[in-house]
Amino acid sequence: MGRRSFDDGALMRLISRRHSSSHSESLTDSKLPHRNRAFSIRSGGSNKNSAGAGANKMSGFSLSSLRGTVQPELSKKLFRLIKSENNLINAHEAAGRERVSIATQLSEWGEQTGDEAINDVSDKVGVILSEIGEQEDTYAHAIDESRGYLKAIRNTEKSVQPSRDGKAKIADEIQRLKLKEPESAKLVVLEQELVRAEAENLVAEAQLTNVTRQKLKEAYEAEFAATIERAEKQIILAKHGRRLLQLLDDTPVVPGDAKPVYHHASQARQVLNDAEDDLRDWQPETDHYHAEGAEVTQSTSADVGVVAEDEGKAPELKVDDVVAEKATAV
Repeated sequence: MGRRSFDDGALMRLISRRHSSSHSESLTDSKLPHRNRAFSIRSGGSNKNSAGAGANKMSGFSLSSLRGTVQPELSKKLFRLIKSENNLINAHEAAGRERVSIATQLSEWGEQTGDEAINDVSDKVGVILSEIGEQEDTYAHAIDESRGYLKAIRNTEKSVQPSRDGKAKIADEIQRLKLKEPESAKLVVLEQELVRAEAENLVAEAQLTNVTRQKLKEAYEAEFAATIERAEKQIILAKHGRRLLQLLDDTPVVPGDAKPVYHHASQARQVLNDAEDDLRDWQPETDHYHAEGAEVTQSTSADVGVVAEDEGKAPELKVDDVVAEKATAV
């Protein structure tokens, strides 16, 4: 898991070094301890200028902004959807960067309070918040992968549009000739061309159906799986964040009394250890969903020999076969 804080090192790599500095555990809580960077969000000022990392940037004019106006009618809506998905990806990436920036600012603020308890707890909470932000970035990459499946549908739609247009154009020409020159010899040629065009269109439409159903399932299966992963990992982090907050004594202090002594530095470090372990041990659950009647349909297809040898492979379609059938019908 990448890290843009903690001295630009990975959280899990840095935390794994905690056992090499056992002498730090013996530090008393009567003074501010020297911080192990594995348990601190502070990066020595390397992220001080990251507060505006998620700000929107002005982009120059690009011909890509005109692509939507030249898309075939069949693929226009999906083109706009895919473009909106890209905006969603950018939003999640920006949210992740802002979360990391806020986590760093929280830690730096806690350090300057001079309160030992706030100093330690705010720093550890910053680590948790930064991890939550990293989950947004991971989720954005998953959405981008899902978007790739939708592009496959869009590209197939674009390839089908000429077939539809060609068939419609020939049909219109036949109707025009029938009205103006019903005895024209060109009608026979056009009708043969129409048979061929309809056959090609049948193949294209069948391929579009196959690709659309397959890729739609793959696209949103990937997105929903990523949504579950992000949610469950953020829940894990949030629960450990609440554990950290319980280490902060918020009992009201009477004016003139000393602040309560902070004795939970080692416990705070253990909370981060537990969070790391829980994230590492997380595994996706395998869910199986079946539509009603699906098994019956599959068994019936098997009885009549329709089931394809390769379950993931679409049946091969040939134009010549369709042309022969339509010619026979004519």
